[in-house]
Amino acid sequence: MSVRAAHIGDADAVLELLEALGRPPAAESRTDQHAVFEEHLANRNARIFVAEDDARVVGVVSLWLRQRLNWTTVEAWIPDLFVAPEARRRGHARALLDACAGEARRHGCHRLVLESGHQRTDAHQLYESYGFVHHGRAYALPLA
Repeated sequence: MSVRAAHIGDADAVLELLEALGRPPAAESRTDQHAVFEEHLANRNARIFVAEDDARVVGVVSLWLRQRLNWTTVEAWIPDLFVAPEARRRGHARALLDACAGEARRHGCHRLVLESGHQRTDAHQLYESYGFVHHGRAYALPLA
């Protein structure tokens, strides 16, 4: 098992993992989805890490470094974290979280936050065992 920064060749594997997470593609075509992936890779405030098992991408996490109005330091935010069901309970998610926490520390972030769907109770147990604390609610207003 290993974790590394994603590269353009990981696009299809990452997009398939996000679809398995229940995130249907927001882009019209695979070409458009690849363009979004490339934009993430090129954005100086974004990171994508992948977990590999036997040279196969089995997990992904995206990390964003964002400024908040009332903080002088940056906040690190994980909007996406998913490990394929067949690769779970082998340390991939923890290794992906370690990569994000390390990157957040390197950038002097004051905290690392993430979001998780209500139904993902196994993931919630993982996050709490890692040290995350429940600190609020997230709401979404669909616009499209």
